[in-house]
Amino acid sequence: MRPVSVFAKGPGSEMEQLRAELQGRWRQAARAVMVLLSLRGLAPSQIAELLDCHPATVRRWIGRFNAEGLAGLADRPRSGRPRLGGRQLTGRIAVLLGRPGPWTLPRIRRYLGWPRISARTLYRRVRLVAIWRRPKLTARGDPYHDHVVAGIVARLIALPRRAVVLAEDETHLNLLPHVRASWTLRGARPQVLTPGTNRKVTVLGALEMSTGAWVYRLGRRCAADFIALPDQLLQAFPLAPLVVVICDNDSIHHARKVTAYLKKQPRLELLYGARYSPDDNPAERIWGALKNYVANTAVSWPGRLRQIHAFFRARSPDQMLATAAPWTSPWLPPGYEQNFWNAAFLSGQLGARQSASRLSGVDGSICHYQTSPVGWPWPGGCASRRTP
Repeated sequence: MRPVSVFAKGPGSEMEQLRAELQGRWRQAARAVMVLLSLRGLAPSQIAELLDCHPATVRRWIGRFNAEGLAGLADRPRSGRPRLGGRQLTGRIAVLLGRPGPWTLPRIRRYLGWPRISARTLYRRVRLVAIWRRPKLTARGDPYHDHVVAGIVARLIALPRRAVVLAEDETHLNLLPHVRASWTLRGARPQVLTPGTNRKVTVLGALEMSTGAWVYRLGRRCAADFIALPDQLLQAFPLAPLVVVICDNDSIHHARKVTAYLKKQPRLELLYGARYSPDDNPAERIWGALKNYVANTAVSWPGRLRQIHAFFRARSPDQMLATAAPWTSPWLPPGYEQNFWNAAFLSGQLGARQSASRLSGVDGSICHYQTSPVGWPWPGGCASRRTP
């Protein structure tokens, strides 16, 4: 009866240890195997693939065997101590760290088969190919992403002249300090006081993607506060024939109150981006800059709100554009940043609008205006503060 085929198998740690032994204390036996395989007619490249080494290594040991016989397979005298862990240790570490997992030094040491080196030496070898950092969480993505983006681009191309397109998003800030890594003095770890009770505020903002105009408000994550933001946008852009707001698929954007509100606003249009695609929205990068600004600061609740207002008031439209980089978003058609749709306007309307320097918005907020490169007076940001 024909015997059953048997294949070698074992845990990954034992396989790594076997490779380490072939390149360690059993390295002379591995060189003899190279010679035997060469006698069987295998090419150096095939032998190198079998033994996990370089073809030049195989050719060198075969050449030494041909010149010196078995004595040529032994190690020659060296000028110094061999590198601890072997020459292939760094490569094995790189292969190991390519696998997903919480790789710590004890775990790496175990999977490498307990190499005969100190923990400090292993740390130095790991530092040659790796750094200590947290992994990045990525969304699973929308299977219809390209179709949704193509629909947004087609709608933007069909917009009338002087139509305004804004990217809208929300973020949350807590009274509890947002902690991030930073340079600190040696010997002392900074301590940030925590409040006794945490509080949270939602920042709703919209960026005009050709001029950098920024309109925002503070509130809660609810449909009522979201509806208040489009009201501010309609007041901030009174001469625009159409105000188009691109947002994500948050539940508050699909609420029945929002749907009823949109039916009553002929100048307002809401477009929804692809699901699970936050990187498409330029406003996400503004939130990142805001959280960096307030990081590692322990303040009172009014102080936290003042930090938010100070961040936006200190930034010009050009700085907001540089931070958001809307030209990298797949939502915009090519050349949109040149603002072709808003380039044509009536000089009489321009003169009438330039006489106004500010507009009182919803809840007493004030929107300051400045003239854009194409001559249209767009708001240069909206600071949510009460009018005196």
